[in-house]
Order: sequence, then C-alpha cells, then structure tokens
Amino acid sequence: MSALQNKTILIVDDTISNLDILSELLEDYDVIESTNAKEALEIVNNEDVDLILLDIMMPDMDGYEVCQKLKENPKTTDIPIIFITAKTDEDSIEKAYDIGGADYITKPFKVKELLARVKRELQIQKLQDELKLLASTDPMTQLYNRRHFTQLSNQTINLARRNNQTISLIMLDIDKFKDINDTHGHQIGDEVIVSLSNILKQNTRKDDIICRYGGEEFVIMLPNSSLDNTYKIAEDIREKVEKFYLEITKDVQLNFTISSGVSELSLEKENTLEIALKNADDALYKAKESGRNKVCLQDMSL
Repeated sequence: MSALQNKTILIVDDTISNLDILSELLEDYDVIESTNAKEALEIVNNEDVDLILLDIMMPDMDGYEVCQKLKENPKTTDIPIIFITAKTDEDSIEKAYDIGGADYITKPFKVKELLARVKRELQIQKLQDELKLLASTDPMTQLYNRRHFTQLSNQTINLARRNNQTISLIMLDIDKFKDINDTHGHQIGDEVIVSLSNILKQNTRKDDIICRYGGEEFVIMLPNSSLDNTYKIAEDIREKVEKFYLEITKDVQLNFTISSGVSELSLEKENTLEIALKNADDALYKAKESGRNKVCLQDMSL
C-alpha cells in the first residue's frame, strides 16, 4: 500500500450524490464525508485530516468562509484545500486562491484529472511536512525547537484572544544536569533529556505545545488552561519524573528530578509571550533557589 493511501481526505458537499461519487472515486484513501460547513469544521478539530475537497456553494456557510476559518486556525491552516464547484467565472477562481485554496476543479470534473490533482496535493503536502519537521523540531527529542515554538505560540495567543481563553506556561529544567554529565557522561545526559521529553509527551494534551527551549530546559504552552489547573499538571509531571529511573547498566539506575515555574498569560492585561516566559522563568528560579524538585507559581502581584 502506498504511503499516500493512508492519508485522510475530508469531502464537504451538501449534495449526497456528489459525496457518493467522490467517495467511490477516492476509495483508496481514508475518506470522511460532511454535508455542511459546521460539521466539517468540527471534524477537522477532532480528526487528523490531510486534504479537504470543498464545495463552494453550500446553504449554511459557503466554501470561501469555511476556507477562511480553516486558514485562521493554527491547527488547520496547513491543510490543503481543493475547491470543487460549478462556478467557472474568473472572479470565483481568483477568490478561491486568494483566501488560501491550493487548487480549483470545476464540475463536471474529469475523473483522471481529479485523481491526479488529489495525488499531487498529497505528495506536495508530504514533502512540505518533511521539510517543516526538519526545520521546526529538535533532532534529539523530536519536540518543537525554540524558533517554531515562538511562531506557534503567537498564533495560539491570537486565537485565544479572539475566543477569550486562558493560556498558561510551564518552564522546567533538569536539576543538577551538569552533575549528571560530569558523573555519567554526555551520552547518558542525552538519554536523560530524551526520557524527560517522552514523559512530557505522555502527560500533556494534544493541543499543548512542548518545546525544548535550550539544553536541559523545556517550555510547555497550555491553551485554555487556568493557572491552578496548569500547576496540577506541572506537579503531576514532576512526580512522574521523580519516580522514573533510567537504566544505565544492569545494576545501575539513574534517578533525576526537575524544577518548574508556572505562569499565566493574562489576556486582560494584554501580556505578551515574552512577559509570560519571564514570569515562568522567575518562578522556575524560585523553585531552584528553594530546594529544587518542586513547582512554583509566578508572582501574582506582577
């Protein structure tokens, strides 16, 4: 089976017969059908969709508006959209590309042309995903790197402001990491970093943004999470790390701990990412200074 055949395609069309035809033609892919815009937007928020075939003329919300909403959402902005419509005028075609459409196919479509364009978009998306992965992730942990974290975080903050949602941050690092390197060597130090990154992945939500911020320091952005809730998550992670043992040899196990600082990005005060990171860093420093292996909250008087 081709790697592309594992891809998920969402087809959005209010005409059932069109859905049936397209689903049959694309039977080699994992197809999800939707007859209205509202349902389609819910699907992309809950499913991993690789490509969208989108009708323009729909009763509740037209395809242009759906595309615009998808492009405004950081989670769905990179999903390629192929418009399939009976509209053939140049203004409609121009608008489709202007708002972020990847391609435009007019009805009645030619089967081979449709399949070729779908395959092409999925191939382009696959290559782009591979390049983005190389550019946006830390090669050791496969977590986001600092540069990409900043980009994603600012997108998430803008979305949170529109939806009046709370955002919190956890900044953490490994206690006495230099001692681990000096005692056991840098290879073991690297294994500690990878082990911690795996614990972070396992104990955060899908929409949380985890970043290797530098060296043994990590940052997690938690959308729609209050300061109190984020503190509980940070404490849970701290406890799991404390109980974890890295097997160095058959007879030697290494235990390590982390310290964390938690801050909240106040939308009311128009706080920036930089301010929230500084508040989390100050709280992390307080955790270190007061004995390590603990979680501290930001100074709420700031």
